[in-house]
Amino acid sequence: MPDETTDGLLQRLAQGPVICAEGYLFELERRGFLQAGAFVPEVVVEHPEKVTQLHREFVRAGSDVVEAFTYYAHREKLRLIGKEHLLEQLNRDALQIAKEVARESSSLLAGDICNSNVFEPGNQASADQVREMFTEQVGWAVDAGVDFIIGETFSYAAEALVALEVVREAGLPSVITLAFHQEPLTRDGWSVAEAGKRLADAGADVVGLNCIRGPRTMLPLLQELVPAVDVPVAALPVPYRTHPAEPSFQSLRDPSQPANHRPFPVALDPFTCTRNEIAEFTVAARELGVSYFGVCCGAGPHHIRAMAEALGRTPPASRYTADMSKHAFLGSDSSLRQHNLAFGSKEL
Repeated sequence: MPDETTDGLLQRLAQGPVICAEGYLFELERRGFLQAGAFVPEVVVEHPEKVTQLHREFVRAGSDVVEAFTYYAHREKLRLIGKEHLLEQLNRDALQIAKEVARESSSLLAGDICNSNVFEPGNQASADQVREMFTEQVGWAVDAGVDFIIGETFSYAAEALVALEVVREAGLPSVITLAFHQEPLTRDGWSVAEAGKRLADAGADVVGLNCIRGPRTMLPLLQELVPAVDVPVAALPVPYRTHPAEPSFQSLRDPSQPANHRPFPVALDPFTCTRNEIAEFTVAARELGVSYFGVCCGAGPHHIRAMAEALGRTPPASRYTADMSKHAFLGSDSSLRQHNLAFGSKEL
């Protein structure tokens, strides 16, 4: 059962914005504990202490939610790498790791299900297979006592509806987020407003967008989504400088590289958003009416801290927020050496 000593997701949203740090895949790949490509979170069973550490870093940076690292921990992904026998262990271990951090920090605990890569429109067999995959993962999350379930990165809105049905059958609150690629439509041809409204009408507690698009190309979709629904809206962009000509992080191209070079997923560094850009997005999305925030693939704790501070918070990590007043060459403190400041004003 959920921890009844803390307010649940809906109660917290009624009080103000909620932040949910994501981005575990990319951050643990950067740290050398997860392989890009298949992107299966084997790190959960191979190096659980690294997952615990990242959970704690995200909470310290301002995340209100500890999301179990079960993204891409479904049966299809484990089949792909020949390790279906690890399916239940990986999910249960990820949930237990997240639970320990959530309870020690009075954070919300979220289970997670995601795009299956199995769903195929008009194919009932695939829909049934997806439902079975979601049902087993949600069942393990219920056993762990999660506060709510995140269903994320759905480019098929119909698959998101299947996920929502499974979560509702389990009796838990839901956050259901869609992923839009280069076209401003789901893969089954629904606009963001239509898809969001269908999810809200079907009982989703929070609907929104995550992954694929960076701040600049997610904001226009949020402008359409917020007025179309009567539930809280979520926004979790990737921290990359997508733009109208290249609206997804898979479509970004580096002009310094050959034309056939695709920076996604491990050469996106030149496109990374600054923490200031994440803060600016947060303010803009909040003004639109977004109330559930996060940063997806590519996020680091500094991005989450910037988001939290943009919402007027001072998480523990804010103790080390940049303060240039005492910089030897660029500072303003009266005790600084004048010859260094003079040099800085001319040469730096």
